[in-house]
Amino acid sequence: MTIEFTAFPRAQNGTGPARRMRRTGKVPGIVYGAGKDSQMIELDHSALYRHLRMEAFHASILDMTLDGAKERVLLRNFQMHPWKAEVQHVDFQRVAADRKIHMKMPLHFTHADVCPGVKEGGVVSHVMTDVDIQCLPDDLPEYIEVDLSNLTLGRSVHVAELTLPKGVELVARVRTDNPVVVTVQVPREVVVEEAAPGAEAAPTTEITTEKAGEAVPAADKEKKEPSK
Repeated sequence: MTIEFTAFPRAQNGTGPARRMRRTGKVPGIVYGAGKDSQMIELDHSALYRHLRMEAFHASILDMTLDGAKERVLLRNFQMHPWKAEVQHVDFQRVAADRKIHMKMPLHFTHADVCPGVKEGGVVSHVMTDVDIQCLPDDLPEYIEVDLSNLTLGRSVHVAELTLPKGVELVARVRTDNPVVVTVQVPREVVVEEAAPGAEAAPTTEITTEKAGEAVPAADKEKKEPSK
């Protein structure tokens, strides 16, 4: 899947120009890497915001058109407004074909509907939703599939058990730690215990009302008839 977008050179830097840019529907940004100088850019906010809602935009090599030329880049960072749906800034890194890239790759879980553990009453718990990998740009997959078709109740899948595409490897730290990716467990149930027949009832609070200077149970007061 190829994702293309257009960026434009940005001449001014600083808080003031960036604020004025945002008021006109633009987003300030920067592109760097691949042995070239960093360059300030600006992008259309509506188009960028729409792309940021796509999973692939965060985990794919993107084709950026800048000054009429195309560059392959990765999304490396972006900042959002604290309470508005507004992108404040965005960073892209140029990609060199002969250099490995480090990415967080999304995990897609498949065959949960036929998972033996689910059929036995278990619930699938996704401990991780992405994993750190490294590879050459041309080997970068869109996602990593986690097959749950053989996962039984009480069992887990660790990162070392993932089937990685050709040319893709786990980052050393993740490979060493070997964390759990997904598990199937019996859901916890809230057990309500009923009192056994003949058991002493729990104490209750008696509401009283005052009459002629003494406390009289409310229930007794209702039974008494007025004296004639």
